[in-house]
This record gives sequence, structure tokens and C-alpha cells, in this order.
Amino acid sequence: MAKHSSKINKIRTFALSLIFIGFVIMYIGIFFRTSPIIMTIFMLLGLISIIASTVVYFWIGMLSTKTIQVKCPGCGKMTKMLGRVDMCMYCREPLTLDPSLDGKQFDESYNTKKARK
Repeated sequence: MAKHSSKINKIRTFALSLIFIGFVIMYIGIFFRTSPIIMTIFMLLGLISIIASTVVYFWIGMLSTKTIQVKCPGCGKMTKMLGRVDMCMYCREPLTLDPSLDGKQFDESYNTKKARK
């Protein structure tokens, strides 16, 4: 069985990884203390990565306010759905509100426009 997670959690994980990548890039810049220009470039690239993370967190926060909240049939907790199909944020139960997808194998491609046709 494939390991799936909700789309919101995937985007949050990506934003968190941008923060750590930014710190690593900045840390690499410390090794170039003898060359202020190269060190500054690494520090700026790291800062840009951290700023990008902030933008992604803001975007997913705004997107999260427009999601549909449903009660998961598996664990009974309220979870947020983004798109036609999604996973429960807690127990990873496949969720859909589209009656035509009931009983079908879970596939995230159902959220694309090609799959709708």
C-alpha cells in the first residue's frame, strides 16, 4: 500500500524543508569567510529560501481557510479536504465527496482536469 498524506500536510512539509535548506545554505556560506562576496551570496540565497517558506506558509494558510471540513469515517475526527480526493490528516483514510469516485481506488490524479473528463 502506498504511503499517502493530505495535500495540506505535503505543502506544509515542503515549507518546513525550505527553512532547513535555507539554514544549510547559510551555513555553507560561513566556510567562505575569506571571500565576503561569495559568503554574502550564500547568505542571501539562504534568506531567499526562508522568505519563500514564509510565502508558502502564508499561501497554504489562506488556502486552508477555503477547504471543506468533513468528518472522517475512519477515525471520526474533523479533517480538511482540498480537491475532489484527499486523505484524512490523522488516519490517512481516502476521502472523496464526488459520488462518481465512490468505491474506486484512491488516486491523486482525480484532482487534475484530465481526470475529470
